Amino acid sequence: MVDFRTRPASPTDADFLVDMLVEAVNWLPERNWPRKQIMANPALAHYVSGWMRPDDFGVVALDPTDRPVGAAWLRYLTAADPGYGYVSDDVPELSMGVVEACRGRGVGRVLLRAALDAARERGVPAVSLSVERANFAARLYLSEGFRPVESFEDADTMVADIGA
Repeated sequence: MVDFRTRPASPTDADFLVDMLVEAVNWLPERNWPRKQIMANPALAHYVSGWMRPDDFGVVALDPTDRPVGAAWLRYLTAADPGYGYVSDDVPELSMGVVEACRGRGVGRVLLRAALDAARERGVPAVSLSVERANFAARLYLSEGFRPVESFEDADTMVADIGA
């Protein structure tokens, strides 16, 4: 396991969150969508555009040299502009990315738990997300209490009732 710590995400993390969105989208080795393509796609860009809105929050993982290595963040999306994991206007959607070199070392689990703790502290009763079933992160989400609530061809929308 890599040695790292977490801190709350801030407005200055906007560019890094875009980097982590790129990592999340490109989890498949054969998928290599450039940042420009991802940010030109409104269905993806709305996860990070205008970061940090008043109700946005999240966490960033840092290595021992304080280099960011991952992030998990939550954003409220609306029925008028839903995310892939949208369930309702009052349930924030989780996004998460970890730099490729640090995957499989526990960074994602720590980020996920810290993000859910931050949601609980804000009184958020549930969190949603979307994950492609073949993504190894799907197992992480299931193990941390997320359950599928809607299934599509290759992906699931999942929800965790976090008991805020």
